[in-house]
Amino acid sequence: MAEPVISSHSPSNLIDFSSNDYLSLSTNNQLRELFLQKLADEKDILGSGGSRLLDGNTPGHFTLETRLKDFFKAPAALLFNSGFDANSGLFSCLPQPGDYIVFDEYIHASVWDGCRASRAAKSIHVFKHNSVYALEKLLCLIKDKDDGVRRGDQNIFISVESLYSMDGDFAPLPAIVDVIEKILPKGNGHLIVDEAHATGVYGPQGRGLVAMYGLDDKVTARLHTFGKALATNGGKLM
Repeated sequence: MAEPVISSHSPSNLIDFSSNDYLSLSTNNQLRELFLQKLADEKDILGSGGSRLLDGNTPGHFTLETRLKDFFKAPAALLFNSGFDANSGLFSCLPQPGDYIVFDEYIHASVWDGCRASRAAKSIHVFKHNSVYALEKLLCLIKDKDDGVRRGDQNIFISVESLYSMDGDFAPLPAIVDVIEKILPKGNGHLIVDEAHATGVYGPQGRGLVAMYGLDDKVTARLHTFGKALATNGGKLM
């Protein structure tokens, strides 16, 4: 009986179909050298000095957030330890009592976690994946039953991903924006877009699908992550 042949492959000969390192930047020697040089040149690289809520804001934080704000053409940027932390942190604190949270059924678990911890945890609604019709119907139902929403006093936060990693499909962002503006003309409909899987890959200079569609001014917040195409770690909200 012949012995089984066990083939050995060098990682350099393999094609990666599963990781989030979309641009293979984690193995780029030029980027590695530049990153290490920046670390060596930065004076304030070690230690935060404390919580950012109190006194832990280093010049590096402000510098990077300013660069991100300008690059993504946003009013402001806020850094988090990860994209998961950014989503869960945003949704746990932004919606207030009387507000509503509406999200696509395929939304990331980090949004679910944030919603469950929020002050609007009893007003969470889910709509069929990528269905603009289902979203419109749901927004109409909420508006019809709530005087505060009709007056514009209570907010509805709508959460979607621009690119859903598990199915590889895109959210119909322009149509979603049109529906929100039609149903909630008083400006109390707030679209939050998770761009984690589009960052660095889609849009002008890799700024994502919101930028590609020219919807920067139509979206309340965008989440981008460093942990996928940008080959490092951390998350940011714009």
